Amino acid sequence: MSIFRSNLDKHLFPLVGKQRIAPLILVALFWGCSEGQPLQLSAVKELPVTTVRADTVTTFKEYPAAIEGLINVEVRPQVDGKIQQVFVDEGTYVQKGQLLFQLDDRPFKERLNSAKASLHASEGALSNAKLEIDKLTPLVQNKVISSYQLKTAFSARETAEGNIEQARANVRTAQIDLEYTKLKAPVSGYIGRLNKRMGSLVTSNDPAPLTLLSDIHEVRVYFSLSESDFISFKKLYKGATLDEKLKNLPAARLVLADNSVYNLPGRIDMVDGQFDKNTGAVTLRATFGNPDMMLRSGNTGKVRLSLIHENTTLIPQESTIELQDKTFVFAVDDSNKVSRQPIIITGKSGDKYLVSSGIKAGTKIVASGIEHLKEGDQIKPQSITNIPLAANENNK
Repeated sequence: MSIFRSNLDKHLFPLVGKQRIAPLILVALFWGCSEGQPLQLSAVKELPVTTVRADTVTTFKEYPAAIEGLINVEVRPQVDGKIQQVFVDEGTYVQKGQLLFQLDDRPFKERLNSAKASLHASEGALSNAKLEIDKLTPLVQNKVISSYQLKTAFSARETAEGNIEQARANVRTAQIDLEYTKLKAPVSGYIGRLNKRMGSLVTSNDPAPLTLLSDIHEVRVYFSLSESDFISFKKLYKGATLDEKLKNLPAARLVLADNSVYNLPGRIDMVDGQFDKNTGAVTLRATFGNPDMMLRSGNTGKVRLSLIHENTTLIPQESTIELQDKTFVFAVDDSNKVSRQPIIITGKSGDKYLVSSGIKAGTKIVASGIEHLKEGDQIKPQSITNIPLAANENNK
């Protein structure tokens, strides 16, 4: 072996020089590994490709909301007194007119009796005034006495009649105050927290009510739109006036605190007359039926509105790349070369962007794996699919 290497050195090194043996060996290895073919330094990438479609797309947007009963009533005493009895418990459902609290009514009964006594006295005074007139009238006619005394009798009768009217009013007032000792439910609904108990002294000026009563067979859900959202809201739906637009709105849905969707749809029936100066938002109201009394005043959730976008496209979010505050996709031409194209995004639906311009229907784009692509690269389409439209409401 040493003799062979010695002979090789004698014949090879004088021709090329020892310093060039390394490049020659690399060339030999290059051709040997490729079996006589040049080695390809980079392979064509296989990437999924999808076809863009334009269509009418429905998306959904959610807004934080507060839920209130159809009627929320503060139960307050209208007279001062001590609570003698409480007939309901917290959370109880009561019917309109049902007795809730009974105040001590003994002082009010005595006031009523006193008012009735004053009325009887006034009625007696009127009778005396009439008798006096009957007595004096013939005497004046016969010129036994002057007419002055008869005029005085008539004046006394008018005073007595006035006193009777005042006494009757006092009786009615005492009767009303006595009725106020019985606090009844003004509407049907659920009783809230009881802030006062039996034996508590209450007044009509107490800062807190005795309890709250909520009629929740329907609930009203309040939410707010920013100024830009409200402008888009008015543009998206048909109608010359805001009332007409409200009639053309699709049903609203209510997303509860556990992210479940309430089973009944609602309708938007009110838009506040002005924007809040502090928040720059306007309040809207949606009404939902509540036959099972599942929703209560004070609940929170989100109102989900459906938005219709005509002649728009959906692009997978993973098929886009952001550069210098702009968003791009890689379009694929007939020779499978890619070119970077800017797009304008107007919204989002799930993991897809809504695109209003920058890409035409029928254009093929790289669906994913675009991180290392550059302008003019050639790819091998892995698959060609259509971009699905926005998810419907049942999937939201």
